[in-house]
Amino acid sequence: MAAKPNPKQKQRLLLNEPNPRPTFRRERRALNKGIWPIAGCDEAGRGPLAGPVVAAAVVLDPKRIPRGLDDSKKLDAKAREQLYEKICATAQVAVAFGSTARIDRDNILRASLWALARAVKALPVRPQLVFVDGNMKIDCGCDCEAVVSGDALIASIAAASIVAKVTRDRLMTRLGQAFPGYGFERHMGYGVPAHVAALDRLGPTIHHRKSFAPVAARLAALDAGSDEVVAGVLPL
Repeated sequence: MAAKPNPKQKQRLLLNEPNPRPTFRRERRALNKGIWPIAGCDEAGRGPLAGPVVAAAVVLDPKRIPRGLDDSKKLDAKAREQLYEKICATAQVAVAFGSTARIDRDNILRASLWALARAVKALPVRPQLVFVDGNMKIDCGCDCEAVVSGDALIASIAAASIVAKVTRDRLMTRLGQAFPGYGFERHMGYGVPAHVAALDRLGPTIHHRKSFAPVAARLAALDAGSDEVVAGVLPL
C-alpha cells in the first residue's frame, strides 16, 4: 500500500519565501547586555586583477537604521548608492585600503584582514565588539566575532559591505578615466574576458596585481620579449 503524502511536507515544498534580509538582532542582544558601540566590517575587491581591496567598518545608530540593508552583492548599483548615502548620514563609518603593493607582498587574504582591522581602528568611536564577515577574526583591539555570510545576516556587516563596494566602485570608475581602454569603470578590475584582452593589448598598469596569475603571465611574456623590443628601438 502506497504511503499517504504528508500535507505539511507538501506545504513546505511549495512555500516560496523571499530571501531573508540582514537584521539588527545580534547587535540588539549585545546592546541589551551593555555592550556598545558595536561595529560591522566587510571588504570588497578580493577577486579583481586590478585596484586595491577596500574595507569598511560601520557602527549603526540603533534608532536610525536605514531600511533595505542587504548584502551588497544582492543590490543593484542604484540601490547601493542610495543606501550608501543613508548609511553615511546616520552611522559612524570608516574605510581603509589594502594597496596592490601590499596585496602582492603579503597576499590578498592578509591584505584584506589588515585593511579590515585598519577600518575598525579608524572609526570615530572605539567599538567594544566587532562582527566581521567570513570565518577569520581580525586584530582590532576589541572583541571580534567572525560570521560566515555575515553580510546576509547582520545589519552592521551588510552596511559595511555596501560602503566598501560603493567606495571601491567609485575608485575604479576614476581609474577607468585615468587609464582608458581597460574598462575599469565597467568590470571594476575583475578578470572578465574584455579585461584580459586589454591586458594582452595594452599591458599591465601600476594598479594591476602582479601576483595574480593573468597579470603575472602578461608580465612574464613582456620580460621574455624585452631584449628584442629594446634592440628594435635603440638607436644604432
